[in-house]
Amino acid sequence: MPATPLIAYAHVGKSFDNGRVVAVDDVSLDVAEGEFLAVVGGSGSGKTTLLRLANRLIEADRGQIAVEGEDVSRLDPILLRRRIGYVFQNGGLFPHLSVAGNIGITPRLLGWPQAEIAARVDELLALVRLDHAQHRDRLPHELSGGQRQRVGVARALAAKPRIVLMDEPFGALDPLTRDALGDDYRTLHRELGLTTVMITHDMTEALLLADRVAVMRGGRLLALGTAAELAANSDAYVGELLRTPRRQAERLGALLPRDGTA
Repeated sequence: MPATPLIAYAHVGKSFDNGRVVAVDDVSLDVAEGEFLAVVGGSGSGKTTLLRLANRLIEADRGQIAVEGEDVSRLDPILLRRRIGYVFQNGGLFPHLSVAGNIGITPRLLGWPQAEIAARVDELLALVRLDHAQHRDRLPHELSGGQRQRVGVARALAAKPRIVLMDEPFGALDPLTRDALGDDYRTLHRELGLTTVMITHDMTEALLLADRVAVMRGGRLLALGTAAELAANSDAYVGELLRTPRRQAERLGALLPRDGTA
């Protein structure tokens, strides 16, 4: 018997402006335990709305969403959010709290003992490759963009969630930092057995990091699959999204010599 998906959308819809703007239109999608799913689409495609429906930052108008087998409409939204990690585009750190204060905020709200919180903060700083002695007492404005995002990832993992939602987590970073953070998070995803849903406008990033990619346009789910399955998809918009990574791969292959041939 197939395992119950950790996140399941069934015919979900969401509109704004008294129904005049349809953000998510009849989307059905399952995310398996341990899966890394990327959701790709342009501005206004509905991808961020879809993400926020999962932890009830936005309420669905139609359909059903289940998290860990439970209908989210029947769950306390605050308690739901405390058991799901969430990574914002720019870290989303509280500016008046130290690194340790930001990372420890959810465990503190959950009533963890202070000694356990302190140990968890140091453990997470090591996981995201930040030295705890140098960084735990710093304020967000004293960190680089990459360091802030690493702290944001650590905060999302603080209460040991099974699910992490990521909203354009690396989009504001320079290419080198973005590449390193993406690789590091993919390693954490595997080592910790996480289930991750990541929103991105970058198809190359999605293909490199995710197990499967969902393509959205105009609030609808156009395609869902692995890189090979998307490559075989006949939809014109999917082909357009794949054109950039294909062109980049071809140009780099032509410009950069293979190992040992320089």
